[in-house]
Formats: sequence, structure tokens, C-alpha cells
Amino acid sequence: MNILAIGNSFSTDATRYLYEVAQAAGKDVTVVNLFIPGCPLSRHYRNMLSGERAYQMEYNGMRTGFAVSITEALLNRDWDVVTVQQSSPLSTQYETYQPYLGELTAYVRRCAPKARLWVHETWAYEQDSERLNELMGYRDYRDMYRDLHNAYEQAAKEIHAEGVIPCGTLFLALVSQGLTVHRDTFHASYGLGRYALALTWLRALTGADVRKLSLPALDEPVEEEKLQLVRDSVMAMLP
Repeated sequence: MNILAIGNSFSTDATRYLYEVAQAAGKDVTVVNLFIPGCPLSRHYRNMLSGERAYQMEYNGMRTGFAVSITEALLNRDWDVVTVQQSSPLSTQYETYQPYLGELTAYVRRCAPKARLWVHETWAYEQDSERLNELMGYRDYRDMYRDLHNAYEQAAKEIHAEGVIPCGTLFLALVSQGLTVHRDTFHASYGLGRYALALTWLRALTGADVRKLSLPALDEPVEEEKLQLVRDSVMAMLP
């Protein structure tokens, strides 16, 4: 399975371990992430029009040093899955998605007609963080989740996507169980958070059973008890 993510640092978080957990599940995948820090849909759209080699290409969770355009990436191979997402600070405001999302996904379908289109749902910020309270104007992370979740569901419906990869929903469940999933109040933690995202993508895109996967070498240590809680949570969310 060939997977292309058109995203930013949040798709970097989500795809860091995806290749490794897929290998552990016996799934043959190639994962490419197009990375620009904080990139919103409006900039993806402008990059689509200009053909600028604005993206750092990440391959199977690692930086390559190559700069590519959206068109070059889309035509590079036969993609089975292409994912899209909004920039996290704009994720709660559906009016910022369009018309860029519709134009971008129409272009994706022209360049990669066999690909299944998925929407990558990002996640809420850490409770009581400055970003949650001051930048986003929320007092409760669950309210931010509610608004971004509704926006992503609307996005998937309007572009007739295959579905939503429910990363924000999983993070909500894990935080509710007392786990720490952020590293800087908004990005995913290098160990547990990124591992949880990889399992969510794997389960959503391939249907793999993630309950007993061998563990990749995480970038920071996590207790096995917490990792098993993540596996069980992913399976409960995506039965």
C-alpha cells in the first residue's frame, strides 16, 4: 500500500512510526509525508497552482533532504491512499477549509485517480495550555475537540472521502484515561503520542489488528502498560 500525506508537522507526528508498525503487522506499505511547518489548506492550494518545490519529503518516517512539489509527489507512483488535513490552529473553523479543500482534492483525484482519499483528523491542545486558552480561545480541550471533529466530519462528507482517520478522537480517549499525549502542549509526544497516531492510521487504513504488535524502537521510552492501553483504545475505537 502506497500512502501519501499532504500535511505539516501533525502528519509528521502521525507517520513517524507508521511504516514500522505496518511491517510488524505484516503489511507492506510505503509512506510519504509532504511537510511544511504549520501548512494550512490555503497554502497547499497555492503550492498546487504554482508547482513550487515547497515540501520537505519524508519517507517511511524519516527526513530525506529532498524538496518536491505536490504534482511531483502525486505523479511519483500509484498511490493507494492520499490524506489531507487543515492546519491545527484553523482546524475548528470550517470556513477556512473551503474553497481550498475542494480544489485540492479535485486535483489529487485527477493526478491519482486510483487513490482513496482520507481526511486526517488532528487533535485538541493540552488542557490549561496557553495555546488552548489564548490562541484558540477555549477553556476546555474537549470543546476544541468538538469543533475540530465536526469540521473534519463535514470536510469528509463534502469531498466524498473514504473516511476520517480519527486521531483527535483517540487522543481525547487517551487523555480521559490520564495519559499524556502531547510534548509541547500541541504536538504529539515522541513516544506514546506518535505511537498512538501510527496505530490509528494503520487500523483505519488497513484494518490490521494492533493488539499484539511488536514494538518499534520509539524515540523516547514508554512503559509497556501504557502502550497496551493505547493498543486496546485503538481497537475499541475502530472495532
